[in-house]
Amino acid sequence: MENGKLRGIKALSDKNGVISALAIDQRGSLKKMIGAASGHEATQKEIEDFKVAISSELTPYASGILLDPEYGIPAARVRDENAGLLVAYEKTGYDATEPGRFPDILDQWSVRKLKELGADAVKFLLYYDVDEGDAVNERKHAFIERLGDECKAEDMPFFLELVSYDAENDDVKGKEYAAVKPHKVIEMTKEFSKPEYGVDVLKLEVPVNQAYVEGFAENDDDVVYSKEEAAKFYKEQSDATNLPFIFLSAGVSAELFQEELKFAHEAGSKFNGVLCGRATWRNAIEPFAGESEAVGRQWLQTQGKKNIEDLNEVLAVTATSVEEKLSKMM
Repeated sequence: MENGKLRGIKALSDKNGVISALAIDQRGSLKKMIGAASGHEATQKEIEDFKVAISSELTPYASGILLDPEYGIPAARVRDENAGLLVAYEKTGYDATEPGRFPDILDQWSVRKLKELGADAVKFLLYYDVDEGDAVNERKHAFIERLGDECKAEDMPFFLELVSYDAENDDVKGKEYAAVKPHKVIEMTKEFSKPEYGVDVLKLEVPVNQAYVEGFAENDDDVVYSKEEAAKFYKEQSDATNLPFIFLSAGVSAELFQEELKFAHEAGSKFNGVLCGRATWRNAIEPFAGESEAVGRQWLQTQGKKNIEDLNEVLAVTATSVEEKLSKMM
């Protein structure tokens, strides 16, 4: 691994080599959430102001922050001086005009421009169904290879966020999908760990839907995996890659996300941290957009701070330093 890539990953890690970063690169979904709370369509400035509040209030407690260049540039400027900057390179959502959930990069940006903006690393989100077939997936493979090459040329760390789905079943929160999710997540972890993609850090879902795990499910009828089966999937996911990898919160509650991390650790998963978004700040939207910025910031200074500090306590005893994996990659 080149020095620039190493520097970028370290800039996003804490003193223990763990990535404990905030994620607020949401665009379309955040616009809807702010609009629902305010009662009117969210403006560019309202979205920017919310991101600024998140960044200024919470980055003192995080190792870095993930932002987008469409709404997040003002927020990047007010982050804590010790917080690294990870910048999203994908357009929000995916192409809905054809099957396959194909991604695209932002029209007016390049890795070079994101680097000039001050990014320590670049993140790209890919929706992926390992079973969708070669016609779709080979296009995605080639796309990610090109991104990997661009990041190599600029000596920028490439964080690849993978979100699984089933082309035959849109209900990714349902019991039927829960049964196939481990296969989907573990196989895509294996695929994008291959060197031809040039990925430096994987941003992954946990390999099960924890709501269907024995002991977490609301009732016995909802159980899809025993605790032992779920633990086996966490370990399989960890063993499927030699790359540093971090978990995304996927919109679950702060409490459940912390429980997932504890479960992962107990299962033997060697994850290297988190990029935690909505689990940290989602409940700030209502006071911020529905009442006032001052009330919203008060929530961030109290409950938002607590969410991060609680998460950091969990990471301190569950996550593994990136240093060992990085030394093998250099």
